[in-house]
Amino acid sequence: MKETDISGSDAAREADRALKAKHRAMWALGDYPAVATEVIAELGPELAAAAGAAPGIRVLDVAAGSGNAATAAALAGAEVVASDLTPELLEVGRSQAEAAGAKLEWRQADAEDMPFGDAEFDAVMSCVGVMFAPHHQATADELVRVCKPGGRIALTNWTPQGFIGQMFATMKPYAAPPPPGAQPPPLWGDPDHVRALLGDRVEDFSAERRQLAVGHFGGPEEFRDYFKANYGPTIAVYRNIADDPEKVAALDQALAELPKKFRLDGDSPVLTWEYLLVTARRR
Repeated sequence: MKETDISGSDAAREADRALKAKHRAMWALGDYPAVATEVIAELGPELAAAAGAAPGIRVLDVAAGSGNAATAAALAGAEVVASDLTPELLEVGRSQAEAAGAKLEWRQADAEDMPFGDAEFDAVMSCVGVMFAPHHQATADELVRVCKPGGRIALTNWTPQGFIGQMFATMKPYAAPPPPGAQPPPLWGDPDHVRALLGDRVEDFSAERRQLAVGHFGGPEEFRDYFKANYGPTIAVYRNIADDPEKVAALDQALAELPKKFRLDGDSPVLTWEYLLVTARRR
């Protein structure tokens, strides 16, 4: 019986390693740093402010990507560590931060198993990042663990009903099936879900739905083609159906239709992307 348990544990660990390798490869596809700087740049400084980034504050940015929030926190005077599963994103972030005159530390790390000590940071934040880790409770546990008592946790996550949440819903029928136990990323945009994940380990919990105005795209097809070229999850879905022209055409049409439902006003090319800003303090 003991041998069976050990084998099962080894198999689970191997499956998790394979899943994380797949995630690293997916986020290295395309050009996510371009998305972060050209499309959602406003989210970084906003989150850094919500996390209380300031001189004397030690901040961890989890699933930082290329560091749009981490760099903003460093420019605000905080001592910052930016961590992410994908080293390619960290390399771009390091170069961008240096160009902006920001000094911070970059660490490759899994959001579900971080190489940091208990209660090491005054603030822990993530800008539409930790929501993509597959096991939500494990991720939430790590966010709380590395935050000091009285320290702040600040998160921005795309909501299920918002533009990006609906983009994932649109792509789901064409995507490879998720592995057992993996949860949908947009659940992190549900206040009740996040509150349950953090539980009574936090206080002063706040969840506010906000809108990001996105005017980067001249039309629906331009949005679709930009995400097909630059956004790892979208690229991965198209690769999954590459040998089925009918499915490719159907997804092309569905993604081109999506922006029409989220226009700021009438025929305006400006889109509204809803996200949830969560702040809390560790007890």
